[in-house]
Amino acid sequence: MLVLACGLLLVHVMLDDFRDLRDAGATVGDLGIYSLVAIPGFLAFTLPIVLLLSTLYVLGKLHKANELTAMRAAGVGFGRLMAPIWLAGFLFCGLSYWLNSYVVPWSVEKTRLMKEEFQFRAQAQSLPVDRIGAVYSVGFDNPYPRRMWFFNRYSKFTKKAYGANVAEMDVRGRETNRIIATEAWYDEARRAWVFKDGREMGFDPDNGINTSSVPFTEKVVPRFQEDPKLMMLIDRRPIDLSSTELKELDDYLASENNPKGIPYAVRYYGLIADILSPLIVIGIAVPFAAAGVRTNPAVGVSKAIGLFFLYFILQNLAASLATKQLVDPGLAAWLPNIGMTGLAIILFARLR
Repeated sequence: MLVLACGLLLVHVMLDDFRDLRDAGATVGDLGIYSLVAIPGFLAFTLPIVLLLSTLYVLGKLHKANELTAMRAAGVGFGRLMAPIWLAGFLFCGLSYWLNSYVVPWSVEKTRLMKEEFQFRAQAQSLPVDRIGAVYSVGFDNPYPRRMWFFNRYSKFTKKAYGANVAEMDVRGRETNRIIATEAWYDEARRAWVFKDGREMGFDPDNGINTSSVPFTEKVVPRFQEDPKLMMLIDRRPIDLSSTELKELDDYLASENNPKGIPYAVRYYGLIADILSPLIVIGIAVPFAAAGVRTNPAVGVSKAIGLFFLYFILQNLAASLATKQLVDPGLAAWLPNIGMTGLAIILFARLR
């Protein structure tokens, strides 16, 4: 069942990415490796679905054969009867945590990197080196050190910016210093930004008059520590980012109270909340699958699956409320779980 669910998701992803990969010149071998790397990224999403269907199937079979009724008639309490299922749910929660923390981020970032490498290989046949993997008009505002960056073009292939412009401001937002350069890149060895063929200009913040202009061939600026990878994450869809990248973007955008960061925050906290989704699934499945003998098992299964899809509808609704700034992103991520937990408690109380 897990293989089937992952296979269906893989088909969906390949339908979305196949044209881009084909245009990038990916070979059959490349597509195979890409598929293998992409599959682990689906596991955290498919586990609750697989757990739901498996729980419904097992309990439905026991229900149909009156095994549950027989065990309860023999004096086995309902809590003891369902203890193995809850234990499996906690184990699945631990597995979800491990997947969301390590496996899924690796898969998401690796597949994106592979896609970019395919594109670089195709572009290298017709474009100059500095235009391979180019992103145009890149802007980045770093509020804490009060620096504003702008690149005419940034090449993901060379990892260099072209037409770089960095302005530094005082606490009142007035420009005090500016560096412009033909090229700029972050040097990992020196842990500093390096600017080539440019000029550094100073300004009097009181009247905006240019007070100095010093040309340079190469200038190393250790105080500039901005991560170019973070700059490139801006404007990507939240669903295309790993939990690590979402956390970085959320921290950055939250620091400047930028509402643009809300979808990233909702997605990040949603991934954290999804760790408890196996318990939510069990709470939904058990009351319906283990209903009384007069109830057709198919009816209970249908209701459980319906509530499972209601859970996803509530997730989208909560995300929409957070995007409109009606609720906090963290609360929005947990609201569906809180709602479904309350419903599960009511259903269990009626079942007992």
